Amino acid sequence: MSVIAESEEKSTPNRISESVLTAIYQRWSPRAFASRNVSDHDLASLFEAARWAPSSYNEQPWRFLVGQRGSVTYQEVASSLIPFNQLWAPKAPVLVLGVTKSRFSHDNSANGYALYDLGAATALLVLQAAAQGLVAHQMGAFDHDKLRRALAIPDEFLLGTVTALGYAGDPSTLANERLLAQERAPRMRKPLDSIVFTGWNQPASLG
Repeated sequence: MSVIAESEEKSTPNRISESVLTAIYQRWSPRAFASRNVSDHDLASLFEAARWAPSSYNEQPWRFLVGQRGSVTYQEVASSLIPFNQLWAPKAPVLVLGVTKSRFSHDNSANGYALYDLGAATALLVLQAAAQGLVAHQMGAFDHDKLRRALAIPDEFLLGTVTALGYAGDPSTLANERLLAQERAPRMRKPLDSIVFTGWNQPASLG
């Protein structure tokens, strides 16, 4: 099954996409950020959205370490990124590290869905960001051990992703052609019949 660009997908007639929340289509992961800061009020709204995510046993295992530009947390998160991400991510006004508790509180047993639940909370966070006119870009490429030590994160917490938050900036400010090409590339998504089945590799007929 081919992967289709968002621009092509949206032009297809008789789509059911009109029923999908606008913020889902508005969400994207840019690398160019404007210098404008994000207010504390707007940040609080993002984490309020994350707070309402579902989780196994309602454990709500996620924790978010927020670094605003100029803070120690921001510097520690930025310095932990791989060199390629350091070319663009430290221009975002906010860097957030998501972590998740690996054991349940009620019996101390292993929570096999802890990272899944963190992902659900982060998804709501980035959708809320899109709804508020903000952009977010999640990254897994950073020095986990270094950041765990720097922020004194207990061993029982698993590290998820770093999310750069802010307002979309001018792509021409990016450091090199590779970054610029990625910024301008169309958003690609697989068609439904390649991901939704009634049996393995048997596409579901959804109209």
